[in-house]
Amino acid sequence: MSSEQSFDAALDLLRRLDPNRLEEHLQNLIQLEPSLAEDLLSSVDTPLQVKKDPKSSHREYLCCDYNRDIDSHRSPWSNVYFPELSAEDLEESPFPSESLRELEVLANDSFDIYRDLYYEGGISSVYLWELDEENPQDYAGVVLFKKGDQSLSNWDSIHVVEATHSGQDVTYRLTSTIILYLDKAKQMTLSGNLTRQTEKKATIPIEGNAEHRHVAEVTNLGTLVEDVEIQMRTMLESVYFEKTRDIFHETKNSVVSVEGQNKEAHQEIIKGIQGM
Repeated sequence: MSSEQSFDAALDLLRRLDPNRLEEHLQNLIQLEPSLAEDLLSSVDTPLQVKKDPKSSHREYLCCDYNRDIDSHRSPWSNVYFPELSAEDLEESPFPSESLRELEVLANDSFDIYRDLYYEGGISSVYLWELDEENPQDYAGVVLFKKGDQSLSNWDSIHVVEATHSGQDVTYRLTSTIILYLDKAKQMTLSGNLTRQTEKKATIPIEGNAEHRHVAEVTNLGTLVEDVEIQMRTMLESVYFEKTRDIFHETKNSVVSVEGQNKEAHQEIIKGIQGM
């Protein structure tokens, strides 16, 4: 089996296994076939982990593959990796440029307000990085949201964006994934993930200083993320939840129907015995 076939088979297998144990299944596959590690880790979205930034009043931030270097994760608040890396490792660690870091700080502050309004709690983090040194205006990034308790129900949103500029025109390509886990007193659990891709064109005024352009950039990105989240929430509620409810009721009704038929059969047997 070729490496491409092995990769496709691994993804196909992950789709059929319990999504609540995704990280465990992913690590098992990597141990089984180490050559697939890089492709699987970059292709499979796993539940977001939470760390605290000791250099920013222990403020919580979200961890994923996009802000990881070795076994450390960069905080969006202090721009420091934790656990802290050695000076030698830091020389090769990825950091956004000064201009992109300013945009990253503004994006984190803005999406923190969005999170508070729409999620009424939870945690958000934004990470940005350069796409091409020759085109410093172009960048990629990820917008992360997490709502819920680690041991109970959880909602994770992962929005990976790529922004390419041509004059005042900007093309945003967004890949959004929602990882959902619902647990109600262990009576029934519902979990899974949903991924959608979106592309949108917008404009950013060329005139004005960098701060004004950053505000326009974050406004465009915020509008896009908001629209996509609303669409995906609606899809989950009107399609996936409704379908799950229908399946549950059909299963429940079929069990009741079988129990009724068995009861009638038992009554017939009893009548037959009594008539002997």
